[in-house]
Amino acid sequence: MFERFQEFLHNLTQDHPKSGFAPDDPRVAVAALCIQVMEADGKIENSEKKRLRKLLKEQYGLEGRKLDALIAAGEEAESEAVDYYRFTSDLKRHLDSAQRLELLGILWDIVYADGERSEMEDHAIWRIADLMGISDRERIMKRQEAAARAPGFRVETGNDD
Repeated sequence: MFERFQEFLHNLTQDHPKSGFAPDDPRVAVAALCIQVMEADGKIENSEKKRLRKLLKEQYGLEGRKLDALIAAGEEAESEAVDYYRFTSDLKRHLDSAQRLELLGILWDIVYADGERSEMEDHAIWRIADLMGISDRERIMKRQEAAARAPGFRVETGNDD
């Protein structure tokens, strides 16, 4: 929270060039949802930040300032949002069902990046999946796949929601 306050003050006192990402750019919505999931458990770990950068870089082929600008645009959009609907409704229009499933896998990868999976993170992803029209079965499958990719986690089986 203190970090966000410092950033807020910094933004008030410095002119920033345009990020190049329109607020309705689907990539901004993806970044914002990732940030919301990172914040769901009340703490953002460096491992989650690194994972977010890596995933966005791989997904969109961005590096350096462009990647920083996308993350900044996502942070700004996330800080202004009151719920997930703003982003999920936009993404539901722009992404087909396979792409929405891929996004859900990305969100689960971020959850597992810090070595822990909290109830709040589960709830955030459940809500996002529901708003994007992803079934419980598909959500659980994506969670299990992410757990299998995460070092130190056992592969989960069954429907333990």
